[in-house]
Formats: sequence, C-alpha cells, structure tokens
Amino acid sequence: MQYPDNLKYTKEHEWILVDGSVGIIGITEFAQSELGEIVYVEVDTVGESIARDEVFGTVEAVKTTSDLFMPVSGKVIAFNEEIDEKEGDNPAVINEDPYGKGWIIKVELSDLSELDKLMDAAAYKELVG
Repeated sequence: MQYPDNLKYTKEHEWILVDGSVGIIGITEFAQSELGEIVYVEVDTVGESIARDEVFGTVEAVKTTSDLFMPVSGKVIAFNEEIDEKEGDNPAVINEDPYGKGWIIKVELSDLSELDKLMDAAAYKELVG
C-alpha cells in the first residue's frame, strides 16, 4: 500500500494535501481497500463551514456505508465532479486512484495549526500495520 509523504492522515483514514490555505481531502488506499467497491459518495456540505472531526459526507460501498470526517476545520468549497452522481458519476475512481483523481472535497482551511494534530505517512503506516 502507498502512504504518500506529502499528505497528512487521520485515524479515521482520511488524507489531506495542503496548498496554501486550501486542502484537498480524500480517503486512504487502506480505507478504500477495506470498504471494497465504492458505489456512491454523498457530500451535501459544499458552501458550509465544518469543524475538525465533524462529518462532511458519506461513502457507500457494496459492503457498507461510512461517514467521512473533516481532518481540519474549514469551508467546503468543492466536491469532485467526477464522483458526484449529478456530474461524472464515477465513484469507483476512488478505488482506482485514491490519492489522485479520487479526491473527494476541497476546503478553505480556517486554522492551519490543526494540521499539527494529524499524522505523517510514517505514523499512519504504523497505525494500519
């Protein structure tokens, strides 16, 4: 499994890539492999400010449905059109490319210091074994 060094990770298996004050958030390769085939992603929080550790959406797989948690506080500014059923309707891209085309949301970060509470790649790798 891959654990890119340029990302920060949560114990709930989300990742975030930060570029200035914008974060791109998705789920890890480990999470998508545990979920299995992803068939639907719901994010109805675009335009809303969500606190760290709050639910910003759900991901539905053949086996189960899981909540998606914000790694840091911020305003949701975009939902990946490729996985949105109203647009591209291809949630399986998360299984195919969880750290690239399978990103889920973009957020405008409200507190950059919260990034210090997240795990680096080595700590996340240790968490998932």
